[in-house]
Amino acid sequence: MKIITFYLPQFHSIPENDKWWGEGFTEWVNVKKAEPLFEGHIQPRIPLDNNYYDLSDTDVMRWQTATAKENGIYGFCFYHYWFGGKLLLQKPVENYLREKDIDFPFCICWANEHWTNQWVSDNNDVLMEQKYGDEDEWKAHFDYLLPFLLDPRYIKKDNKPVLVIYRPDLIEKRGDMISCWNSLAVKAGLEGICFMFQRPDAVLSGTAGDMSMFDYCIEYQPLLEFSLMSDEKRRFMKLRKLKRKLMHYIEKHWGVSTEGMKLSRLKTSQLSVYDYDRVWSDIISKKPLFQNSIPGAFVNWDNTPRKGNRGFAVKGADPEKFRDYLKKQIKHAVEDYHQDMIFMFAWNEWSEGGFLEPDEKYGYGFLNAVRDALIETDSFPEECKEK
Repeated sequence: MKIITFYLPQFHSIPENDKWWGEGFTEWVNVKKAEPLFEGHIQPRIPLDNNYYDLSDTDVMRWQTATAKENGIYGFCFYHYWFGGKLLLQKPVENYLREKDIDFPFCICWANEHWTNQWVSDNNDVLMEQKYGDEDEWKAHFDYLLPFLLDPRYIKKDNKPVLVIYRPDLIEKRGDMISCWNSLAVKAGLEGICFMFQRPDAVLSGTAGDMSMFDYCIEYQPLLEFSLMSDEKRRFMKLRKLKRKLMHYIEKHWGVSTEGMKLSRLKTSQLSVYDYDRVWSDIISKKPLFQNSIPGAFVNWDNTPRKGNRGFAVKGADPEKFRDYLKKQIKHAVEDYHQDMIFMFAWNEWSEGGFLEPDEKYGYGFLNAVRDALIETDSFPEECKEK
């Protein structure tokens, strides 16, 4: 079984983050400031041996890939940030491409949303706008991606390099863009590109339109499962919308500031806590959403380090549970999805609670759980076995 873990590159400083969030900002800033918000809430999460690494150091990536491979992880899926030719956080994957001795499969996911200040505000002020352009823009983007797609370590499916697009529903001319990229890939000597999309919740909501140009849909977990638990979410969103309208009315007609009300709301009502067993049980019991679905898996989820008292957290995770659920999901992938691939949240999403890297609480427990689940289902990948 090929378990591919999503990989966040925001563990090195860049000038843009220095400007928006403060000098020297990396994801570790959010991780360190986290606080427990409910009984049993494990925060802050501390990396084992205080390994607050810097991803501009390629030796860190050598350690990551060696550790992942030993425990049966097949490859990384790097998040990629492209804004009309402007790149952000590109150094780790560019270093990876250059350092040919890092012998570990990888692929790329274009995280094609605006960058906003949503971590700290409901206003979602745009920090870096995402535009999609036309053929000249698409060609420039493809030309940047091509050296990665041609790399012998790059992950392929159906003999084509895998390229994941996080939110294709946001791209108005996505069909034309995909056709353009496929044509350019063939001209470059490839058989085309295996296009996957990561957020099927937009399709389920009916807002995405036609997605037939994609080869596969990744059932990204646990966000997909959160969206399927929609009754609670819809009520929550309606209440938030109603309160925003009320505060706007008060400010406009009575001339009274509602800033204190906003702060109070942030302190009380915006955290949803889910049960780990319930979320996983729902995942392993559901049939594939689409004929071309690839199943997802998750280690844990908790985005309160980024959002404070807001967001979503899952309660009750531990390595033993994770191992048992992953074993069932591996079986589910083979028997019901007919796939040899699972995309997992995540390798190093420390500020969203999804990480396999060792921490002080469980050590290598979650990583070892992946290894054990693969061994016990007789699906440990040949590529990860010692030669």
